[in-house]
Amino acid sequence: MKISQDKVVVMHYTLKNDAGVVLDSSAGGEPLAYLQGNGNIIPGLESALEGRTAGEKLKVSIQPADGYGVREEKLVQAVPRAAFKGVDQIAPGMQFHAQGPEGARLVTVTKVDKDTVTVDANHPLAGQTLHFEVEIAEVREASSEELEHGHVHGAGGHHHDEHEHDDDDGHGHEHGPDCGHDHGHKH
Repeated sequence: MKISQDKVVVMHYTLKNDAGVVLDSSAGGEPLAYLQGNGNIIPGLESALEGRTAGEKLKVSIQPADGYGVREEKLVQAVPRAAFKGVDQIAPGMQFHAQGPEGARLVTVTKVDKDTVTVDANHPLAGQTLHFEVEIAEVREASSEELEHGHVHGAGGHHHDEHEHDDDDGHGHEHGPDCGHDHGHKH
């Protein structure tokens, strides 16, 4: 079976940057399972996997525009230290969920001064070329529930939990490894 729209794909992967540093990998853990054509992973990786079959191994390099986007300097802002109420210690590298005009965004602290904190709302991998090594373990039909929800259930995919909070589309979402998952995807 070939990878095509709405097929479930189970794969192992290793993600490296231009310097060859491993940023993320499923080695030694569960493979990643996703639903092709549903924005579960970054577009460049979906495109590269289209038409492939189980057992195939491939290496693919994805440019920023097809990954986590190019860096936008306007997303780097200095905010008043007072905006971090209840947070005693703030240090570079810390991440917070911040509400903005486009909804919640994950921001990373890059600099801390006496009265201001500089935060970067770019994805940590924005602007980077991503080098994936992928081994496709399985390709299967999706269940009607998976198609309805737009993501894979069970091993390597999404786990429904009785305590899970639903988001806007009525389905809770829980992402596995950060690699390749497009956290900005539209539901």
